[in-house]
Amino acid sequence: MNNNKHRFSPMWLALCVVIGIVIGTFYANHFSGNRLSIINSSSNKLNNLLHIIDDQYVDTVNVNDLVEKAVPQILSELDPHSVYISAKDVQTATDDLKGSFSGVGIEFTIRQDTLHVQQVIGNGPAERAGVIAGDKIVVVDDKPFTGKTLTNEEAMHRLKGPKDTKVKLGIMRWGEKKIRDIVVTRGEIPTKSVTATYMLDKETGYIRIKNFGENTYPEVLIALAKLSQQGFSNLAIDLRGNTGGYLQSAVQIANEFLPKDRLIVYTQGRKSPRQDYRSDGRGSYQQIPIVVLIDEASASASEILAGAIQDNDRGTIIGRRSFGKGLVQQPIEFNDRSMIRLTIARYYTPSGRCIQKPYISGDNKNYEEDLLSRYEHGEFFSQDSIKHEGKEYHTALGRPVYGGGGITPDIFVAEDTTDVTSYYKQASMSGQIIQFGYVYTDENRQKLNEFKTMKELSAWLVKQNTVEKFVAFAEKNGLKRRNLMIQRSHKLLERYINSRIVYNMLDEEAWMEYLNEDDPAIMETLKIFHSGNAFPSAPAKNEDLKKVAYRS
Repeated sequence: MNNNKHRFSPMWLALCVVIGIVIGTFYANHFSGNRLSIINSSSNKLNNLLHIIDDQYVDTVNVNDLVEKAVPQILSELDPHSVYISAKDVQTATDDLKGSFSGVGIEFTIRQDTLHVQQVIGNGPAERAGVIAGDKIVVVDDKPFTGKTLTNEEAMHRLKGPKDTKVKLGIMRWGEKKIRDIVVTRGEIPTKSVTATYMLDKETGYIRIKNFGENTYPEVLIALAKLSQQGFSNLAIDLRGNTGGYLQSAVQIANEFLPKDRLIVYTQGRKSPRQDYRSDGRGSYQQIPIVVLIDEASASASEILAGAIQDNDRGTIIGRRSFGKGLVQQPIEFNDRSMIRLTIARYYTPSGRCIQKPYISGDNKNYEEDLLSRYEHGEFFSQDSIKHEGKEYHTALGRPVYGGGGITPDIFVAEDTTDVTSYYKQASMSGQIIQFGYVYTDENRQKLNEFKTMKELSAWLVKQNTVEKFVAFAEKNGLKRRNLMIQRSHKLLERYINSRIVYNMLDEEAWMEYLNEDDPAIMETLKIFHSGNAFPSAPAKNEDLKKVAYRS
C-alpha cells in the first residue's frame, strides 16, 4: 500500500502543477491586465501562422518577403502616417533630413537610357575631379551604365557610397568623340533645407525653407545674417511645398521671432504626457515684421511654425490652407536596420487646436485624395469654399482660428487658372516641358554659360521664342499643336519653360527668384509690408462695430 502510494505521487504532483498553471493563468488574464496576454497571444498567432506556412504550405515561400509585405499592411490599419521603411530604403528616406549624404555630388536626369549631368555641386567631389554640367556618364567602374535597366534607383546605388571610396566614371562630353575617364573620390554632400535667400525689394528679405532637417536652424541663422548685411527690415518665410521634417527645427526657428515664454507647440498622446515647447526670449528677431507663406502642400513642421506665428499674433499668414498633418511619429529601428515611424502623439498649436485633418483608420484612400477633393470643391480658388471641420479657437489677441484640418491663412491667395488650357495641362503633367528644358539646356549650354544671373538669363530667354521651340519639340513627341490654346496659355508656358532652363543653368535660388517675380502671393506679401500691416490687430468688438455702423 505504501509502495503504491509513493509510486503515484509524482503523477499527482504533475497534475497539481498543471491545475495551478491553469488557475494562475485564469486569474492573470482576468485580474492582472489581460491586454498584455491578448497582445502576446496575437503575436504568437502571427508567429505560429508564419511557421505553419513555412512548414506546410504547398509551395516554397520566402517568409521574410511575407513579413516585409505584412508589416506595412498592419501599420496602415492605424493611421495614414505610421509607416514601415525597409532596410534598403532607410538611407534614402533619411538623407534629406540628415543634412548630408556620401556621394559624388551631381544632379542628374536620365534621358534616352543615358544619365545626363544637369548640375555639379560647387566644390564637391565631382567638380574637383573635373566633371561638368552637360556630361553624360556612360560607364561606371568599367561597366556599361546605359540601357533600359538604368533607373534613378540604380544610378544612386552605383554613384553613392562610403566617404573616401573611389568610383571611376566614363564620360561622353559635348564635342568629344572618345570616352573620358574621371576618378571621383566620394565625399559628404550637403543637402540644404534653405534653398533661397535674397531681397525681394530694398526692405524685404526672403527665405525659402524646403524642409526641416537637422541643419535647418543653423541654415536659417546664416540666411538671416546674410539678409542683415543687406539691410532687411521685413521678412518673408516661404513654406510652400514644405512637407515638414523635425519638430525641433521648427521650434528653434519659431523661438528666434517670439518674446520670452510664448507657447510654440505642445504634444500629447495616450502614452506620451503633454510636453510644452516655449520660447526662451533669446531670439534675435523678435520685433521684425513677418509674413509666412503656406499652401496645400505645407505640412507637419511647416504647420508648427505657421501655427506658432499665427496663434501668437506675431505675423501674417498668406496663401492657401495647409495640408493638415498634426501627428507625431517616433522612429523605431529593427535589428536588420529597417524601421517604422509610429505615431505616438498629436501636436497642438498655442491656441489648443490640433490641425490634423480627419481620417478613418485603415482607409487611406480618401485621406490621400483629400487635396483632389479640395480642388474639386473649389477651395483653391475661393476662400468661401474652405470647410472648417474643427471648432473655433482664438489667438492671443482674440482672432478666430480653426482646428481639424490645417492652418487657414489670414490672407487667402487663390490659385490662378485663368489662362490654363487642356494643352498647358497636358504639356506640364506629361513632363514634356521638363524634358524640353533639359534638351534645350544641353544644346545651348555654351551660350547659356555666358549668363551669370537670373535677370540676365531670363532677359535673353524672352527673346528666344522658347514657346514655339517647345511646341515643335512636343509635337514630335506626340503632343498635338493647338494654336488657340497655345496663344491663350502663352505666358504660362513661357514662364514654366524658361524657369526650367534657369534652374538647369543656375541653381534653385535663381529658379525661385524667377518664379517669384510675378507670383501673386509674393505681390500680396509686399503689399502687406508696404502698408505696415504685417502685425495682426485685435478684432473689433461689437461696440466698436456699432459705432462704425452709426458713423457711416
